[in-house]
Amino acid sequence: MMEMSLPSYLQSQGVDLDMKSHIRVEYENFDVGLEYQRLRLLCHQIGAVVTFTGLVRDFEDSGNQKVGNDSLSAMDLQHYPEMTEDLITNIVEEAAVRWSLLGVTVIHRVGKLSPNDQIVFVGVASERRSEAFNAAEFLMDYLKLKATFWKRVMIGGQWRWVSSKSSDEDAMLKWGGH
Repeated sequence: MMEMSLPSYLQSQGVDLDMKSHIRVEYENFDVGLEYQRLRLLCHQIGAVVTFTGLVRDFEDSGNQKVGNDSLSAMDLQHYPEMTEDLITNIVEEAAVRWSLLGVTVIHRVGKLSPNDQIVFVGVASERRSEAFNAAEFLMDYLKLKATFWKRVMIGGQWRWVSSKSSDEDAMLKWGGH
């Protein structure tokens, strides 16, 4: 069996190594390792890659309080297709203005998900770790409130819509947002 170099393998998987920002909203799961490698291999100036992967929890909380005694059995995320991607693009562009970034990947899943499913991936590549950490945190905070996703959860056999939390709104204040 012939071994492939990592860049060759990534290209064989359809990964575009030249992409500086990569935004996807999709029903399919994503491969965290491939997304990390895409960012790492963008250019030689990269000194840090920070990634965040969000998972569906088996509970829905309101602030810091667990809602009810029943576990969450499913989550359904809906979006307005073109509007959601445009808003995420705007968030990524704002991060690029605030910090010196070499690459950004944002992937957000939609549709019906189960506890422990991957729901969101944010990856940031930059020359310096502080830039990457700050940009990744900024992107997640803004995604929670500004990207147009509507979330409902099934708890105890009942679907219910979920509103944004005050803690999400408070997180935006540190970035000068509202």
